[in-house]
Amino acid sequence: MASSRRAWAVRAAWVAAALITVVLAFIIQGLGGGERITAATRITFATVGYQPPPPTSAGVPAGASVQLPYSTAPLWAPSAQKAPEHIATQVTWYALKVSPLPDDGRQLYLYIPRWKSDGTLAIYADGRMVYQSHANLQWNGTNQPLWIALPRTTASHPPARLDLRLQHVRGIGGAFSSVWIGDYLQLAPRYYVRDFFQVRLPAFSALAFLVTGVFALFVWFSRRAERIYGLYFLTSAACFLRMLHTFVGVEPLFISDAWFGWITVDSTFWMILTLHLFGAELHRARQPRLTGAILIVGGGWTIATLPGLLDPTLIAGPIYANMLVLGLVVSLNGIREALKAQSRLALMLSTWCLITIVVGVYDLSLQQNLVNIESVYLTNFTGVGFTLLFWYIMLSHYLEALEVATRAKADLAQRLAQREAELTASHAKLREVERRELLHQERQRLMQDMHDGLGSTLVGALRAFEGDRAADLDAVGILRGCIDDLKLTIDSMEPVETDLVLLLATLRFRLQPRLEAAGVKLSWDAGEAPPLEWLDQRHALHILRILQEAFANILKHSGARQVTVSVRAEGDQVLVRVQDDGRGFDPTLPARGGRGLTNQLRRAEAIGGAILWEPSARGANLALVLPISKPRRSASAAAATA
Repeated sequence: MASSRRAWAVRAAWVAAALITVVLAFIIQGLGGGERITAATRITFATVGYQPPPPTSAGVPAGASVQLPYSTAPLWAPSAQKAPEHIATQVTWYALKVSPLPDDGRQLYLYIPRWKSDGTLAIYADGRMVYQSHANLQWNGTNQPLWIALPRTTASHPPARLDLRLQHVRGIGGAFSSVWIGDYLQLAPRYYVRDFFQVRLPAFSALAFLVTGVFALFVWFSRRAERIYGLYFLTSAACFLRMLHTFVGVEPLFISDAWFGWITVDSTFWMILTLHLFGAELHRARQPRLTGAILIVGGGWTIATLPGLLDPTLIAGPIYANMLVLGLVVSLNGIREALKAQSRLALMLSTWCLITIVVGVYDLSLQQNLVNIESVYLTNFTGVGFTLLFWYIMLSHYLEALEVATRAKADLAQRLAQREAELTASHAKLREVERRELLHQERQRLMQDMHDGLGSTLVGALRAFEGDRAADLDAVGILRGCIDDLKLTIDSMEPVETDLVLLLATLRFRLQPRLEAAGVKLSWDAGEAPPLEWLDQRHALHILRILQEAFANILKHSGARQVTVSVRAEGDQVLVRVQDDGRGFDPTLPARGGRGLTNQLRRAEAIGGAILWEPSARGANLALVLPISKPRRSASAAAATA
């Protein structure tokens, strides 16, 4: 509802601006003054080719009296000669008598609303030339009003007579409007109002349309799928070429008159084609047959009227007939398809095309001198309407795309929020499953550790006590071993956060009292060790079991009095050394009873490390090698148990 109200507000503003402009034009036009000359004498001379105008108008005989504006019906007969120097031409002279004007010293100006000729215009004041347009201009004076300053013929008198000379193709041109003479304040309102609405406004709108079309072309380069931007550029270029003759022609052109005439005539076909394609893009009905017919007719005339073949200015009758038929077909077809597709923008465009066709009939009558030649070409204003209409269409397209993007963004945000909620719920479920799995794995680990550690020790002690050697057993030592196993299992559950030194400090706290009670001195030399990213509770228990076995062997078999533990980082490894001053042993000899060394090796392999027995002059020297980076476990290592 809000967008509809804004659209109607924009339309109302355009209509109001147009009405205000028209009212102001009439007001300003009514403010002007000056003398309007409508009586003249006219005489014609048949010539061949184009000749420069004489410097004076002396010797020109008096002609027949005519009333200005004056025009004759054109003769659309092709000339047998196409070369400018051999073409049949005609010189028309108009002699105007100026009423006595006040001699107040003010500058006088000559204002001519319209004149029609394809050749040279020369103006003489009291016999002397005061103005000359350039020669052989194809579209000279068809649309632009003339405004020149008149010199005074003597020191104290304004000119009393004006002579106007036109040279043009025989049977074409030679028409003249009424002539105004007066000072600046008298004529300026009339001239500038006509110049603005007849020339400047159409020129500005066509140029602005083309500029936005170039911008749309660059948009199309990056968005090739949206053909509407490319068609917008083509339509703006065709409209600019079609309107070009309305605001150029007073000065020489950079192209020849023949090529300029070809562009001016055939650009109408190009504009019909681009308008048809643009309308089809709006109502989504391609209609290739109609498009092909427009290409055949328009392309045929475009080729046939190339410079050097057929002169489009001399065979305008059949060309305009084809334009009228094609324009009506495209307009009516566009209205029908727009109603079928319920496309408001396509309906507006096709309706405006139909209005332009109707207005074009009037302009054709003006060109053929069937109406007063001082009238204004109305297709200039429909061209301005095309500019405004296309701006409105592209604005609506942009707003529609913006609205679609906004809806898509809102829909995407809603879907993302829904997906996020689903992912959050799924993540919570996975976290719960993971927590349960971790608890289950931890229970399994603890059960395995208690079975392999404390359980194994208790089972061994039970069997020993049930045997014949129960009296020889060290019950206190066995119970202490059981307690040590239980404490190591508990210590392995503490979070160590990759800190090996912290884990070894816990082991020292547990074992140092037992070593001191056995008369063994513990020396601790733990330097700084880098964090081990793989060190978790399961791996920590393996390290504690390995070192526990080492200390147990020292207490049972070595007879040592001092044990030294050191920690050093060497390259990408950390070495934990346990060295005693006892009897030592040869690790290469088969073990006699027990599985301690075998368990140490398997546990070290399970955590990606290794155990080395380094040579020593006295006692034994065990080195536990631990990798700093995450170890890669083999299948056998992963299955290792105590």
